Amino acid sequence: MKLVEETSIPLAALPMAAFKAHLRMGSGFAEDDIQDGVLEAFLRASIAAIESRTGKAIISREFRVTLHSWRNPTRQALPIAPVQSVSEVRRITQPETAEVVDPARYSLQDEGMAAWLIPVGSHLPVIPEAGRVEILVTAGFGTDWSDLPADLAQAVLLLAAHYYEFRHEVALKDGCMPFGVTSLTARYRPMRLGASQ
Repeated sequence: MKLVEETSIPLAALPMAAFKAHLRMGSGFAEDDIQDGVLEAFLRASIAAIESRTGKAIISREFRVTLHSWRNPTRQALPIAPVQSVSEVRRITQPETAEVVDPARYSLQDEGMAAWLIPVGSHLPVIPEAGRVEILVTAGFGTDWSDLPADLAQAVLLLAAHYYEFRHEVALKDGCMPFGVTSLTARYRPMRLGASQ
C-alpha cells in the first residue's frame, strides 16, 4: 500500500501567527516576516511528522492510495483518516489502462479515527493480475487550523518549536520526539488488531 499526497497544505492554512506567539517572537517591527520561510518549513515538517505518527491528516487535502491487492475484499482499511470523501476508485491494468469503478459498487465508512472502503454487495472490485487499484480521497480534520482538535494543534506547535529551538543540533539526544508531543498524539495512534484491518 502506498499513500501519496496529491495536494499540499496552503500557506494560508498554516498557523503562522499562533506559532510566532508560541515562540514569543517580537512583533511590530519592520522585519516581522524575516523568518517566515524558516517558520513555515518547521510547521510543515512538524505536521508531516505528526501525520506520519498518527495516520491522521491535519489539514484537509487530496491523497492517492495505491494497492496491488485487497487485504480483505469485504473491507479495506485506508491508511489515512479522517476521510471526508472518496472521489474515485480506478482499476489499472498493464499496460496502464485505467477503468473508473462505478461509485455504486463501494462506499466509505469513516469513524474519525479510522476509515474503510467497503463494498456495496459481497466484495470490492477484483484487482487485475499484475495491476493495481488507486483510491482518490479527501482527508483531514478541516480546511482551517481552528478545525483541529486542540491537543493535535498544540502537538504541532510544540514539535515545530522543538525543531526551531534545536535547528542547529545534530545529536539524537536533543532531536528525538519530545515527551509532550508523544503524550498529546498517543490517542491518535492507529491500533493494529490484525491482518484484516
